[in-house]
Amino acid sequence: MTYDDFRKKFIVVLSAFTCFLHVGNFTFLPMESIKFFIWHLMLGMVFVFLYKPFSKKPSLAYRLADWLCVCLTVGSGLYVILNYGDFIVLTQTGRLSQPLYIIAVITILLVLEATRRVLGYALPLIAVTTILYALYGGDLPGLLGHRGYNIWRVIATIFSDQGIYGTPIGVSATNVFLFLVFGAFLSISGAAAIFQDLAVIMTGNLRGGPAKMAVVASGFFGMISGSAVANVVSTGSFTVPLMVRQGYSGRFAGAVSAVASTGGQIMPPIMGAAAFVLADIAETPYRTVCLAAFLPAVMYYMTLFKIVDLESVKENMQIGKKGEQKTVKQVMKKSFKLFIPLAVLLFLLLVMMTTPMIAAIWATAAIIICGVLDRDNPLTFKDVINGFVESTKSMPQVVAACACAGIVTGMFALTGLGLKFSDFIVTLGGNSVFISLVLSMIICVILGMGLPTTASYIICATAIAPALVALGIPKLSAHLFLLYFASISAITPPVAVASYAAASLADENAIKVGLTAVKLGIAGFILPFVFTLNPDYLHMGFDLLTLSTWISAFVVCISAAILIQGYIEYKVSPIIRLLCLVIICLAIRSDLASSFVGWAMFAGVYWYGKKGKNAQRSTVTE
Repeated sequence: MTYDDFRKKFIVVLSAFTCFLHVGNFTFLPMESIKFFIWHLMLGMVFVFLYKPFSKKPSLAYRLADWLCVCLTVGSGLYVILNYGDFIVLTQTGRLSQPLYIIAVITILLVLEATRRVLGYALPLIAVTTILYALYGGDLPGLLGHRGYNIWRVIATIFSDQGIYGTPIGVSATNVFLFLVFGAFLSISGAAAIFQDLAVIMTGNLRGGPAKMAVVASGFFGMISGSAVANVVSTGSFTVPLMVRQGYSGRFAGAVSAVASTGGQIMPPIMGAAAFVLADIAETPYRTVCLAAFLPAVMYYMTLFKIVDLESVKENMQIGKKGEQKTVKQVMKKSFKLFIPLAVLLFLLLVMMTTPMIAAIWATAAIIICGVLDRDNPLTFKDVINGFVESTKSMPQVVAACACAGIVTGMFALTGLGLKFSDFIVTLGGNSVFISLVLSMIICVILGMGLPTTASYIICATAIAPALVALGIPKLSAHLFLLYFASISAITPPVAVASYAAASLADENAIKVGLTAVKLGIAGFILPFVFTLNPDYLHMGFDLLTLSTWISAFVVCISAAILIQGYIEYKVSPIIRLLCLVIICLAIRSDLASSFVGWAMFAGVYWYGKKGKNAQRSTVTE
């Protein structure tokens, strides 16, 4: 047996055990929450060292280093589990025994190394900086100073439920992993292909079809993925070449894929990992978060879809040819494997109001049952094993980000640095909500450029959210504001992971793709201000307010696309674009009278654009 064979078999066994442990914790094998978090962190870091080796070179020394990390991870984790009673008592008092102190130091170093392997140096450096601040910040003058803490107190805080075993890793252990399992099994069952076929059916015969296909396919896939990069790689490998072949530039094709894929992190029902953290930190049921986030997510995709449509007008794209896709009957014949599990998930989450964990478990069971009953392509035992393995492939990034972010939040809590950040924003903003939001946006974007969404959101929520809430912004609105800017960092240069992934598929310069993505994803930068200043956009109900808000949302999205592109069915004048800006400002307000005026102006502008189509079509230019 070769080394690679042994490693693969080890991963299979460990993946099956990991899935069994997590499902069992919420069904037939419950355990104390902190103990479960310890298991989760231990297993997650083992997968980091297995999936992300120290070096790709097949050197014996490197392999021994990886397995040493695995052994230290398992040894330290099992020691804490076997001495769980002492661990709880000593960490709550802040006085670790010498063996636990040594285990704590080893664990912290392993977390930093695991994070470095998965996410690079940015987050570990931030974590180390906060540790140094806790140790030596007592010598700093003025606002930045604190009373000072010794190394034992700092280590004890990090190695507790205020640090690496706190809220971030807890959310990863409870909500996120089970949805990773759900997404993996949905993909194994062929759901991704069904999404792709549906996107082709819906958009293949429209002008600019491949670009619209990318938007729809990424929106569908994002609903079950929540990972911008995974979304780009999965759907972009199919849609980006199609866009380029139809005549779109590589820059535009890559940007469309990146922006559409980034939206998956904010698209219910399964948003990115950070959304589950949000529900926990904001003390809001995940069901409420999904309902509130739904309209802004639709607006994000609606704006992008219309921008893509108008780009096809600018480039004089032709309508796709019929007969290049599967029929609706062919797709729907096998779509029960997709829609029944999603229906189970939504029914349990939104109607039965179960916990997300239970909903994910039963929805995954529905996937397996539907897969087994599929006569044409039945789910086999090997497929189930592959589902276990695919579930743990996404685990390292989430676990590393959450554990390392836990170090940062622990140090923020110990030193009061989070409150100092909040005081700084309130003071600099002069109690102005808008200025404070702009300052918060800048901080989020800067942090997000070097961090994954989950880690960026956790740090921003710890440091900034209290300031926004103190200014009178509802807690859910404040946290969604931060989530959006943490998510949109995936397309914001100079560090834009989704744009980089899309650029490689389009064989285009990554910075150019990133800059174009910022233009196409402009809704992601504006929407947080919209729903923060006008909470009507987070309201969901069967009433007049919801109806009027949705009408305004449609008007705002189409007007924004016209304003950005400068086209309706032909190139419009600067006056029309200025009118679109006025329409946006009127329709976006909560005042119904202003909204009516905006709607009427929009109807007039759009009618004028359609009326002049035939007369002006010949003047269409770049």
